[in-house]
Amino acid sequence: MNPQPYIPGFKPADEGPLARFLPALEDGVVSGWLSAQPFAGSWLLDPFGFSPKLTLEAARSGYRVLVTANNPVTRFLLEVAANPPQRADFVAALADLGSTKKGDERLEQHLQALYFTQCEKCEKQIPAQAFLWRKNEEVPYAKIYTCKHCGDSGEHITSDEDKDIALQIQATDTLHRTRLFERVVSLKDEDRIYAEEAIKHYLPRPLYVIGTILNKLDGMNITPVRKRALTALLLLVFDAGNTLWGHPAGRPRPKQLSTPSQFRENNLWEMLERGIGLFAESGSPVPLEAWPNKIPETGGIVIYEGRLKDLANEVKKEIPIAAMIGSIPRPNQAFWTLSALWAGWLWGRDAVEPYKTALRRRRYDWAWNATALSSMFTHLNDLLADGVPVFGLIPEPEAHYMTSVLTAAQTAGFDLESVALRTEHDPAQILLKSGKKKKPAALDVETIRTAMQTHLTERGEPATYLHLHTAGLMALAEKNALKLNNEEFDFALRKTHNAMEQALKGAHTFTHHSTGEGVETGTWNLAKPAHAESLSDKVEVAIVNFLQKNRSTIFLEVENELNAQFTGLMTPSKGLIYAVLNSYAEKDGGAWTLRNEDAASARREEMKSIFTQLEEIGKRLEYAAKLDGKLMYWMEGNKPIRKFHIMASALIHRALEHDNEQTIIVIPGGRAALIAYKLERDPQLKQRIKKYKLVKYRLLRTLLELPILTRETINEQLASDPVEKETGQMMMF
Repeated sequence: MNPQPYIPGFKPADEGPLARFLPALEDGVVSGWLSAQPFAGSWLLDPFGFSPKLTLEAARSGYRVLVTANNPVTRFLLEVAANPPQRADFVAALADLGSTKKGDERLEQHLQALYFTQCEKCEKQIPAQAFLWRKNEEVPYAKIYTCKHCGDSGEHITSDEDKDIALQIQATDTLHRTRLFERVVSLKDEDRIYAEEAIKHYLPRPLYVIGTILNKLDGMNITPVRKRALTALLLLVFDAGNTLWGHPAGRPRPKQLSTPSQFRENNLWEMLERGIGLFAESGSPVPLEAWPNKIPETGGIVIYEGRLKDLANEVKKEIPIAAMIGSIPRPNQAFWTLSALWAGWLWGRDAVEPYKTALRRRRYDWAWNATALSSMFTHLNDLLADGVPVFGLIPEPEAHYMTSVLTAAQTAGFDLESVALRTEHDPAQILLKSGKKKKPAALDVETIRTAMQTHLTERGEPATYLHLHTAGLMALAEKNALKLNNEEFDFALRKTHNAMEQALKGAHTFTHHSTGEGVETGTWNLAKPAHAESLSDKVEVAIVNFLQKNRSTIFLEVENELNAQFTGLMTPSKGLIYAVLNSYAEKDGGAWTLRNEDAASARREEMKSIFTQLEEIGKRLEYAAKLDGKLMYWMEGNKPIRKFHIMASALIHRALEHDNEQTIIVIPGGRAALIAYKLERDPQLKQRIKKYKLVKYRLLRTLLELPILTRETINEQLASDPVEKETGQMMMF
């Protein structure tokens, strides 16, 4: 297996519509991978259609992308993003909607009035931004507003009038709920129970607003572009109107359709207004057609609506696929169920029909996911020629997710080429190649244990369970030992996870740094770690060398350089990179520059000064000084009394390898925060260093200025400025 560099991207300025349900991906990753491939301008296949942004990025890189998009919501998002209406169209469409009449009122005034509340400070009527609810209660307990008259803002207790409005709307809820229900399924449909369950996650007020807007939209005589713009905005309203918005710290990316104990009811008209910025002018237009229409050779998107099984023969005749890309799906019962509901609201029952299984299924487990992925990968392997690369992204990676994906790929005949993993907060990047199915081998726990040992030895410091689990998966995949032919996926996945736990706990090879008992908590290391250079130390050296050669650089350049050196599971986290940069460099705008005092020549001169200061302090205490490289000894007669290790870096592992517990390690003050960060990464190192004294350069200067300094007080003085005071960075692997 050939570990590939992790391809860094950048966080988008705006995550886009429905971001909490779509894959959390960085921009620039897919185009970064494609830029290194030899098939520029060829056909790509995105068989998942799970990330409109990923597909668009590939098309904008000059490729023709065939995408299967069976979810009507993500398909619509892709269509709108490929050819977004102008901002003026969104503004005009919303104005058209707002000016329609509801009785004697303009619709905008009517709907905003539903959210009116009294400012507690100036007592004027203003729209609330949101109401706060407790699950199963009939009225909201609080409201959030910002008063444009007096500036009062924040969370306030609801008034009796606020509660009365909620109860009044609730009195007519059955009628509006039934009408919206019937846009999805008929009253006689056997799937009605599932639609009813899904629609329960909407309060009466949001349902009234949604139903009222949909009725108006059905009767409006507006241009297709403006109707498309309103449809896009309505998707945001549908999402903002459900009860999945936890408060105060809700689930930012819900996977299950369940209402939190406390949740937020958003002002839906305000969401319409805010939504314009999420859709309008979201990028340059991209040619987009439905299969089998043609697109230019310069790049574009073809959407195929149908099953992969049916696509295989068509593609083999018409389109030579050079590579496959995509964000590999994970179970998301909340989004898939809501997508069926929203499709019915916007486009009627016919749009729901092909997607009804999303309404019916209540539970998606990892065995189901692996089974579905295996079927998909099997059709894909039939469709592709042998040796076609597959670049897949696994957002929000976790052990069960990784096992599901890699097991499914193996059973379909794909060979695993590489896995690049940064942290559990970043998408994993996998590279597969299509090929012939191979004879599976039996799982061996020792194979897993050896892979874990090898990774920890190379890393030189603790690793998360996800990294060790993935190392074990890669070893099993290389032997084709993730699943036997006669095994069910449920059994195979459980067998793999049991073997992973047995590998970690079944021998005295590893030690677990965690306050919890679960194997996935905390970090793991070798019980008797080899004294190898740690990943964090290697990264520090690499960054400093890069800064010495590149006096001004941006973070992405540093990241690219590091990822080329530390590939696969060794990819350094952004947190580690920032910790090193903050220790050695200054940031001006977006550029990082090595500090003047950290230039090699400046540090050499400073270290000479430190030796001189130590020698002078020793003389005051009536010790002779002896210099040996970076070590200085205070001598009494021929006997060393104290030993000082002078460092310019934070390579603390190196110092501990060659020093004993009586050594005093002297560091620049600018390294203290970086050392503290490394200690948080490595509990074993943190325990070892407790036996040592760490002293900053600045303390020695202070000691020289003391009028009285004795052998009796020196220990107290050396402990007066501990490294622990410099902590305050988050632990990020």
